[in-house]
Amino acid sequence: MPLARMRTCIRVLKEEWGFRVRRGRTLGTGKGYFSGTDSERLADLQEMLDDDEVRAVLCARGGYGVGRIIDDIDFSRFLRRPKWIVGFSDITVLHLHIQARYGIATLHAPMAGAFNAGGWRGPFVESLRRVLTGEWSEYRCPSHPYNRQGVAEGPLLGGNLALMAHLVGTPSFPDTVGCILFMEDVGEQLYNIDRMMRQLLRSGKLERLAGLVVGGFTDCRDTERPFGQIAYEIVREVVAPFGYPVCYGFPVSHGRENVALKSGVPHKLDISAGGVCLSESI
Repeated sequence: MPLARMRTCIRVLKEEWGFRVRRGRTLGTGKGYFSGTDSERLADLQEMLDDDEVRAVLCARGGYGVGRIIDDIDFSRFLRRPKWIVGFSDITVLHLHIQARYGIATLHAPMAGAFNAGGWRGPFVESLRRVLTGEWSEYRCPSHPYNRQGVAEGPLLGGNLALMAHLVGTPSFPDTVGCILFMEDVGEQLYNIDRMMRQLLRSGKLERLAGLVVGGFTDCRDTERPFGQIAYEIVREVVAPFGYPVCYGFPVSHGRENVALKSGVPHKLDISAGGVCLSESI
């Protein structure tokens, strides 16, 4: 990510939100795809996790790379004094790993890029500020024709579909029984969305959910021979055998609409003909 885009985020965090900001050592560095070697990126994250003065770690961007270092992260000091881990996309690996191994809440939320082009003034980046300052969360969205009505309560967890499918069979995927699972994805071919959904199905991750929240599937692509279903139709077919409430079109995505969700925190999902409400349980 260009340093100019990160500077916008840092400026807003300091000047508009009043936070003290400590920059990671690998911001704007590295060659090729990564911002540094695995050891450099690991050391950077480890330093933030170990520093008791750091109260939240806002990841600059996602992409790919957490899976290369996740097994080498030492969470011992983090466990003694937890802090918000903030991000989405590839950061799904951190969210699910921390939930699976330690049961500590994390924050699936906008990252540095979302602050640019006036994004920090909008409701989605604002939802991050509200969580970081301790406010209670409640989100509403319109009804969707594919919605399955009902009320569900349970811990909220999830993230990027590709990363969830990638983590199946590893110690980093938490138990989903009784949970409200949320998912989104970007740039995937439709047949691959079907394959990943069926991977979750075959692994038992979709069977005993309390509810399912389906966010944006942006920039999906089809193959030369059309798959025959759009992303939401694929999801609907896979979860058709189950009776739990399901909503579509929730504002969690790789697009501008991406609210801050407290992963691992109990929530209530209420889906009715009038719309959808997802709120922290009191």
